[in-house]
Amino acid sequence: MGLLERLLRRNADLPAAELYKAVVERGRAPHWYLDGGVTDSIDGRFDMIAAVLVMVLLRVETDPAGAAPGAALAERFVDDMDGQLREIGIGDVVVGKHVSKMMGMLGGRLGAYRSGIESGDLGPALVRNLYRGHTPADAALAHVRDRLMAFRAALDTVTLDALLAGCLPQ
Repeated sequence: MGLLERLLRRNADLPAAELYKAVVERGRAPHWYLDGGVTDSIDGRFDMIAAVLVMVLLRVETDPAGAAPGAALAERFVDDMDGQLREIGIGDVVVGKHVSKMMGMLGGRLGAYRSGIESGDLGPALVRNLYRGHTPADAALAHVRDRLMAFRAALDTVTLDALLAGCLPQ
């Protein structure tokens, strides 16, 4: 967590920094891993942070003034992933490929989670993207599905300015 704190502090003046910090904190909440059965690994944390980030991006895109903040939030994600990859020893030559792959994964999740929310069944998208094809216990899937759906609905009650200040609903 020390590296993440240093990165967030160093980039605190960048647009959407407070919102991104709140997204990461929410994605690292223990209940996702304990009650939700998300794998507590680099991949699992990436997937959970991406799931929370997608819920926020889906909310931001509903606001007419949300295009620039949404882009800034995605840029913060890219900057963070770039730094994280370098910290774990990925060399300069392949960092760009890894970040491009992660951005593609984020884009895929945006579409999958949007469709799941619209259809009223987020479960299949979670199994495919968050659990990487391994069906978790019913209670674990229900926990993540229900908490993400409640979070997404609660985001609609928060103004864009409050979101950018890092105020996420409980």
